[in-house]
Amino acid sequence: MLTHWQIWTAVEALAKKHGLTASGLARKAGLDPTTFNKSKRMTKSGKPRWPSTESIARILEATNSTFEDFSRLVMTAGGKIPDHTAPIPLIGFAEAGVGGFFDDGGFPVGGSWDLVRFPEIRDENAYALEVSGDSMEPLYREGDILIVSPGAEIRRHDRVIVKTREGEVLAKELQRKTATQIELFSINPAHPVLVFPLSEIDWIARIIWASQ
Repeated sequence: MLTHWQIWTAVEALAKKHGLTASGLARKAGLDPTTFNKSKRMTKSGKPRWPSTESIARILEATNSTFEDFSRLVMTAGGKIPDHTAPIPLIGFAEAGVGGFFDDGGFPVGGSWDLVRFPEIRDENAYALEVSGDSMEPLYREGDILIVSPGAEIRRHDRVIVKTREGEVLAKELQRKTATQIELFSINPAHPVLVFPLSEIDWIARIIWASQ
C-alpha cells in the first residue's frame, strides 16, 4: 500500500537526484515554489494532503523522468528495496469495453493483457488502463495510465471506472449511489452529470493512481 510519507519522500528524492531542493523542483516544473513545502503536506486539521497527479506529472516531465523512475523512488522510501515492483495487466480503454477482459465482478481475466510495472499494492487484482481520446480531458489525457483497484472500497467523490452493461467504459467521479441508481460527475466539464439505474451498471472500480 502506498503511503502519504512514501510519496512525499519520493518527491524530495527526485529533487535531490537532480541537485534541487523541493522548492527548486517545483520552480523547474513551472509550479508555485511553495507547492512541495512541508507546511503544505498536512491540513490545519491534521489531515494528510497529497501531491496532485498533475504536479507529479509536471516534475517528471521537467526532470525527464518516467513514472517507473518515480515508482522506484517511492519504494526506496524508508529503506525498501527499489525493485519491489510487480507487473500488472494493462489494456487500452477501447479494449476494456470488449468482452473477455473482465469477469462479472470487474476483475481482470484472460491472457491478452500487456504488462506494466508498478509498486506492489495489496490488491492482487489491480490493473492499468491506458487513456485514449480526449473525452476525459483536462484531468486525464491520451496516453495517461490509470491504476485501478477492483477490490478497493469506493466512497463518494472517488474517481472511478464504470462499465455499463452495454459495454461502455467511463472514467468518472462518484457523486452519489443509492439502492436504485448511481450519479456520476463527468471529469470533462463539457459533459453533463450522468445518472444510471444500477441495473444498467456491469461493475464499478476505484482509480487509485494516475501516471499523467
